[in-house]
Amino acid sequence: MSVDPITLLTLFLMAAGTYLTRISGILLVEKLAFTGRTRAALEAVAPGVLTAMIAPAVLAGWAEVAAALVTVAIARTGAGMVIAVAAGVAVVAGMRAYGV
Repeated sequence: MSVDPITLLTLFLMAAGTYLTRISGILLVEKLAFTGRTRAALEAVAPGVLTAMIAPAVLAGWAEVAAALVTVAIARTGAGMVIAVAAGVAVVAGMRAYGV
């Protein structure tokens, strides 16, 4: 098996670009002082992105909706995230096994 040098270079440059983008955000935040509305907006980014990533998967079918509800309900009891996620996975697996 041979590796094309152009493909390898492209992969390396894309990885470097991704790394620099991520590290520059961390370094930039350390240098700037955010107050008021800017701080509130930045604190809302992570939950917003997480919601945008999870919502399509949760709304894919009834099994996913049920699993999400079970996961949230168990997580809110304080049982632990591993237990909550395991219960959600069990719900999806069970409902799919029964054809839902």
